[in-house]
Amino acid sequence: MSDPAQDSARDQAQDQAQDQAMRRFFLLQAVRASGAVLVLLGVLVQTGRAPALLEGLPPVAGIVMAAAGLLDFFFLPRALARRWRTPD
Repeated sequence: MSDPAQDSARDQAQDQAQDQAMRRFFLLQAVRASGAVLVLLGVLVQTGRAPALLEGLPPVAGIVMAAAGLLDFFFLPRALARRWRTPD
């Protein structure tokens, strides 16, 4: 028979690992979503159709925003996943 205290500790460790994985997954998705929003806002600024808050920015700022959003969308999630990778 197994010890109930060991079973409880094992279940708690699994729950903590699952919670951490869930937090990391949602953070990766938030990073991707923020990158997509930044690309969209950059395109709007570049075309002159920006929301009122960003209306006064020059078109070159839109290009910079879109480029930063692309980097954010494609490369930042990969860098975070590499940082969180379990060492072999």
